[in-house]
Amino acid sequence: MADEEDDIILADLSDEELVEQMFDDLYDGLKEEIEESVNILLERGWQPYDILTKALVGGMTIVGNDFRDGILFVPEVLLAANAMKGGMFILKPLLISTGAPRVGKMVIGTVKGDIHDIGKNLVSMMMEGAGFEVVDLGINNAVDSYLDAIEAEQPDILGMSALLTTTMPYMKVVIDTMVEKGIRDDYIVLVGGAPLNEEFGKAIGADAYCRDAAVAVETAKTFVGRKHNQLAAG
Repeated sequence: MADEEDDIILADLSDEELVEQMFDDLYDGLKEEIEESVNILLERGWQPYDILTKALVGGMTIVGNDFRDGILFVPEVLLAANAMKGGMFILKPLLISTGAPRVGKMVIGTVKGDIHDIGKNLVSMMMEGAGFEVVDLGINNAVDSYLDAIEAEQPDILGMSALLTTTMPYMKVVIDTMVEKGIRDDYIVLVGGAPLNEEFGKAIGADAYCRDAAVAVETAKTFVGRKHNQLAAG
């Protein structure tokens, strides 16, 4: 019965109230409620891109800000991101069929020898929550894995993650190989992981070091915006 009452409440809300409710439901990690609200807005004639940007990205921006400020922590953000994924599962095929614009595209993976993926997964989810298309290569990626993916996907950004001091140097191997092949300047390279710092990011030739998922989103938006402006100016 409780579910039925929830259904009635969501369906009875105005569009504006429903979007506000979706912010709260995302914040609380309520996947079923998000899925239902997405379907309600679609039935009401909302464009998939508007639902993505106004409701889902809007809600995840609040989550990201509170994560950055230490109000929310990793488990809560993972729940919110999982709820977002529920909504995205419904919207993704519709977005593709309508050719809706994306903020940008990112290929991301943990480097060779490293099997840690919680941080990477969090970045992937938060990037999707910010409207990016994300291709996640998983863990233990050798140079060829990254190169094949960027050739196939033509992303704006390559993201690399490492949680071990022993695997950190492999990021430089990937970047040096990109330089050798003359493709380094074609992509924004972001790196992250617990043992890294800004100095290390600069030393290996990355565009930026991102200390957490919220920073990664902000940094990605800045760099992609800059890239698009340069292309427009060019």
